[in-house]
Amino acid sequence: MATILIVEDNAANMKLATMLLRNAGHTPLCATDAETGLTLARANPPDLILMDVHLPGMDGLAATGLLKGDPATASIPVIALTAMAMKSDREKSLQAGCDEYIAKPLRYRDLYLAIDKLLARSAAATLAK
Repeated sequence: MATILIVEDNAANMKLATMLLRNAGHTPLCATDAETGLTLARANPPDLILMDVHLPGMDGLAATGLLKGDPATASIPVIALTAMAMKSDREKSLQAGCDEYIAKPLRYRDLYLAIDKLLARSAAATLAK
């Protein structure tokens, strides 16, 4: 299936996301801060990124902006993960370049639907080239 980078500083959330991805047949890569996530994404671009919005140091939205501004990583779909569930938070995430937004706690069906949708969109874009 797909290689998915999880950028998440909370150990319990990381464990849950890793388990959900493995159960769906995906290969998770893990980073606990934005800087490590950026390094991993640039060194070995994943098929998709799950990006926590609230991270120590650089936040997930700033990291997403850097990824989307770099031609080498701009096409990687990013799903924002956040405990903030206000409509304005969703809009901020999308404006920062995130392709999708999921509020925590993670609901596995929502996560799987978003991943499947974005991976299918990426595959279609690759075929169209």
